[in-house]
Amino acid sequence: MFAALMTRHGAWFAHACSSGSRSGPGSGSGSSSSSSSSSVSGSASEFVREDRRWPVRSQVTSCSFLAALVALMALLAPARAAGAAFDVNDPSWEGCSELLEIARAELGATRVHPVAVLDWSQVGPEDGILVLHPLQTLDADETTSFMKAGGRLAIIDDFGRGDDTLRRFQIERIPTPARPLAALRNRPSLAIAEPVADTVGGHSVGRHPVVSHVERLVTNHATGLRHPNLSPVLRIRAVSEPDVILAVAGQVGKGRLFAMGDPSALMNMMLRYPGNRAFASGLTRYLVDEDGAQPRRGRLHIVANRFDEESSFGGETSLRKDFDAHVKALASAVEDARRDGLPGGALLALAALAGLGLAIWTARASARPYRSPLPRYARPTPLVAQGGAAGRFAVLAAPSSPRGLAFLELKSALFEALSLRFGLEANPAQDAVTRLVAREGSLDERALSAFKDVLGTMYRVEASVVAGKPANVSRPALLHATDVVRHVLAACGADGRKPPRGRHPGAPPDPATASPSPTDAKLAPPHSDKGAR
Repeated sequence: MFAALMTRHGAWFAHACSSGSRSGPGSGSGSSSSSSSSSVSGSASEFVREDRRWPVRSQVTSCSFLAALVALMALLAPARAAGAAFDVNDPSWEGCSELLEIARAELGATRVHPVAVLDWSQVGPEDGILVLHPLQTLDADETTSFMKAGGRLAIIDDFGRGDDTLRRFQIERIPTPARPLAALRNRPSLAIAEPVADTVGGHSVGRHPVVSHVERLVTNHATGLRHPNLSPVLRIRAVSEPDVILAVAGQVGKGRLFAMGDPSALMNMMLRYPGNRAFASGLTRYLVDEDGAQPRRGRLHIVANRFDEESSFGGETSLRKDFDAHVKALASAVEDARRDGLPGGALLALAALAGLGLAIWTARASARPYRSPLPRYARPTPLVAQGGAAGRFAVLAAPSSPRGLAFLELKSALFEALSLRFGLEANPAQDAVTRLVAREGSLDERALSAFKDVLGTMYRVEASVVAGKPANVSRPALLHATDVVRHVLAACGADGRKPPRGRHPGAPPDPATASPSPTDAKLAPPHSDKGAR
């Protein structure tokens, strides 16, 4: 279906998408567009204008919108209507319309109800349900409650989903014999089934009521059934291999369960055989009328292939069943829309909404103002990219920068101020700085202890940064260190308010500014004024 839709609408869609990619006769996209346009029919070329140029964003968005419309049309397009096999309203050779006529002739038209939705609240314990080739699993709770109350259920299925229900009653599918004793036209797939006489206590009590008037039944690609306790109704006799049971019946509570592995035996073409017609008549009478024990005057509900279930047997519902029913109803509505298409009014409303949405999108896209980009040479340089004090401060103040960098900046400022005031070396030792502050700052024990702790933390943070694993420094710790450094610099006179003293007595002399020693003066060559003018 989708392939057919694309074949029908794909020509103008390919042109609409490829027309925007034309960039010139010599470009690669132009050659690709030419090859695409040559592959479509000439009747679709009227949708293309050679001089049209779409922006890249408009082209991509338009192609995406068109693709969404095509997918939506493919989803909502009605599927091809085809008569399904075993449909009781299908008069073709594989339908079951003659089965419906036989049931109405046996029971009366008012007692036979072929339905597409099995409403369990409308099913009584005296009714019967005939299921032909189900394509989904029957509700386990409802079927069991129905049979325990006295209802009769017949599942006629070979390769559908009926085995899911039969498996709950320990009924298994098995293949039919490869060499049946009797077969139509000597074809094993058209094996002949024979009735089986019931035995009770080793004595034969006759045939099952369904096959009381059946002598031979022609099968059509059937499957066998196996159960250790249920009564066999039909069997296919075999040569040099065990016989295979085709149909079984048994009691479930007050009701009955009948299972057969060949729904094709009830198709219109197969009902021309007398045994098959007798089987159809006996099955319809057995489900709702009488089986030789007591009369029944119920109704026969016939469902085939895919059908829906709703409500609950006896009218008792639960929240879970209601939720499942709503989900199934929604899925059924979507499937009906896909199969039969949406109503005319719904299609017009959907088309109107799609056109309105396209108009709104076009208006917003065409009226949207775009800010022209500022040239790079006119953009301001961010502080982080700048050098000097401003760039350094921006790096330290950035939210992503670790506080350990600010801690190291505080250490650098402390050492720079002390070196400028007392003439210390570039990177003094921790003990030397501690002794200098203790001697020059006249700090009390508490302040000196706090300074030692802060100084030790500075060295630890520096070691962790050098190792590539910055230590985690809290904001209160950084503020406390700032206060301690500010107090120490003020106590030592290194806060910039007093002039520097020169180099500290313990510091080594600076070779650039130190006066030469007498020994160096003797070894120095005498000054020559040769060449002076």
